[in-house]
Amino acid sequence: MTDVLLCVGNSMMGDDGAGPLLAEKCRAVPPGDWRVFDGGSVPENEIAAIRALHPVRLLIVDATDMGLNPGEIRIVDPDDIAEMFMMTTHNMPLNYLIDQLRDDVGEVIFLGIQPDIVGFYYPMTAAIARAVETVYRRLADWRGNGGFEAL
Repeated sequence: MTDVLLCVGNSMMGDDGAGPLLAEKCRAVPPGDWRVFDGGSVPENEIAAIRALHPVRLLIVDATDMGLNPGEIRIVDPDDIAEMFMMTTHNMPLNYLIDQLRDDVGEVIFLGIQPDIVGFYYPMTAAIARAVETVYRRLADWRGNGGFEAL
């Protein structure tokens, strides 16, 4: 049984570095049996490696503008990502990546962290660093939606 965590974002763009920070924490002290990929700003580069694992569950974590307060965390239905026109700093919309993986992954969960400041060379805000820590702590015992509300 394989679970995959795909962390997405650009650590040089303030709060958009939430995903890479989570990947870094997971590499330092692995939370359970997750296979962790730091997709950075080009997560589509990880499609082949993830597909080869045929994971039971794929959890994608990214800073996502959902119109919430900074640091709020929500589960977003992957089917809604394209319709929501979510702001992204990535080369390709995440719904494309998800569509590429659907046949090889049992379940796809998209977890968004509401950013505050996304801009080159800005530091990550405290609210987003706390949100990353919350996600990290829940990974080891993840069940269902990890205890996070749906958007």
